[in-house]
Amino acid sequence: MNIYIPNEVKFIIDTFYNNGFEAFMVGGCVRDSILNSSPKDYDITTSAKPEDTLSIFEKTIPTGINHGTVTVLINNNSYEVTTYRTDGNYLDNRRPSCVNFVTDIKEDLSRRDFTINALAYNKSFGLIDYFNGINDISKKLIRCVGDADKRFKEDALRMLRAIRFSCQLNFKIEEATLNAIIKNSKLINNISRERIRDELCKILTSNNASEGINTLQKSGLLAEILPEINSLVNFSPLSINHNRNIFDHTLNVISKTNNNLILRLSALLHDVGKLNTLTLQDDGIYRFPNHNVEGAKISKEILRNLRFDNYTINSVSKLIEHHLVLKVNYIPTRYEIKKLLLEVGEDIIYLLFDLQSADIRSLDNPKPFLKKVDYIKDTVSDILKKREPLYIRNLDINGEILLEELNLSSGKIVGEILKYLLEKVLENPSLNKKETLILLSNNFINK
Repeated sequence: MNIYIPNEVKFIIDTFYNNGFEAFMVGGCVRDSILNSSPKDYDITTSAKPEDTLSIFEKTIPTGINHGTVTVLINNNSYEVTTYRTDGNYLDNRRPSCVNFVTDIKEDLSRRDFTINALAYNKSFGLIDYFNGINDISKKLIRCVGDADKRFKEDALRMLRAIRFSCQLNFKIEEATLNAIIKNSKLINNISRERIRDELCKILTSNNASEGINTLQKSGLLAEILPEINSLVNFSPLSINHNRNIFDHTLNVISKTNNNLILRLSALLHDVGKLNTLTLQDDGIYRFPNHNVEGAKISKEILRNLRFDNYTINSVSKLIEHHLVLKVNYIPTRYEIKKLLLEVGEDIIYLLFDLQSADIRSLDNPKPFLKKVDYIKDTVSDILKKREPLYIRNLDINGEILLEELNLSSGKIVGEILKYLLEKVLENPSLNKKETLILLSNNFINK
């Protein structure tokens, strides 16, 4: 099998051989090349010890030298080079207590997570595949190298990685590997929230996000990392707007969203407030009053726990808070739509429409609701296209002008005047002229 090796990777491998060592490109870059997908990065494994790598190459960084990893810099590009190694005992389901450098690449490949990642290649030896990774690639299977139970006890993050790879590659998880995930699912609690977050994001931004979340649930991992979402499974109250359980509805909404992390997180969490708000109302119908507000609050707690950044947390909570489309026969005014735009923000307003659309298309009769969403979306586009004033900075006046024109001695009232003027201009953009705004300001002061 002839696999493409970039010139810089070939240079590194050839340099090792010229100095009496073996070297191969290894892992995901080999797998991706076989799948005709462009590798995101190239890792190299070698028989050379870390100190040899440091001495052989001119520019290096001792990235993880205790574990055998050195970063080699070629033309400002970085490549991780790791010495063949085996791992000592794992004490915390994540990291080995020590590593032992070895000279046989088979020993190194035997410690890796999945057969499709236990592949190595160079031009001299060709493809090295001791664990039938090529066969599993052809069958589209995710299978652990060796004993799956042992692999997951060594590093519990591998359970999430198995699901992530299955989503990204559209592969199935081999039965024994999946059973081992189910058996060891509680070990995921020994993994840092940051690492769990990173794998969850990769699952959500794959082309099979809803299948990934479903597999997380079936494997028991969802109950550990997102118990609030797991609680939605089989929650099927007699509501007028659901003909399926809320977890299945959530998966359906995710499947209808575009590949955007904030949007997918919002789809995942958009109905999380329903568990706390289910109410049998006077007309004998179950509803979820203010579940959007409750969901926004819960989503903030969930995302903070997973160590998401503030922008993501605030964006997702805003989308969830505003995702409901109610009173289908009521068409909001242009002023009301501007207030929505200001509340949600120009940067994510179209994500809101995408979320609403995906949610609505998962209901029984979406057409009238979609019509309302389309109207609001078109109005927002028109507002932005015409650059209608939305902020105080867009007013044809400022605080200094007000102080001078109105002979004000204090600036305290200026802020109140500007807020008043903005409200007037939001309702009627034609008022945004200096002379008119001064007249309105006088009226505000004298009323």
